[in-house]
Amino acid sequence: MADQTPPLGTAPEIPAALTAAPGYQVRRLYQAYLAVWAQEVDSVLTGPQFAVLQTVEANPGRDQRSMAAAVALDTSTMADVARRLENRGLLARRTAASDGRRKLLYLTDAGQEALREAKHRARTLDKLLLESFDEGERERFVATLQMLADRWEGLAEEA
Repeated sequence: MADQTPPLGTAPEIPAALTAAPGYQVRRLYQAYLAVWAQEVDSVLTGPQFAVLQTVEANPGRDQRSMAAAVALDTSTMADVARRLENRGLLARRTAASDGRRKLLYLTDAGQEALREAKHRARTLDKLLLESFDEGERERFVATLQMLADRWEGLAEEA
């Protein structure tokens, strides 16, 4: 009987049922995006760190828990990200006067600078992702991604 083992390094055929599944395609896109993000932006900030700093910039002095919800992180992950950013001198966490358990978040000058550099790199990355679309297609694509994310977040909350 002949050996039916495929040659080393040969990728297996991806089943049509898998390629037709939206979740599979979303995961492929996300994994590829993370890989390029790591090459192009991660030397400055990770994706979650970037999201936190951008949201703190837009909402200085808001509490850590509400920021976690805004950037789609669970509270324990948010606490870890905020602590790391604080240790790097990019974020200031201050205890709320009215409630000692609440941590209010502010960007430091170094955080402003890191965010400025990361925004530039992220914009370049987004241009690469969206360059094959014309302006109208880009808007529809991003709107569709947002609609899908909102829908799946709603389903997750219902579960």
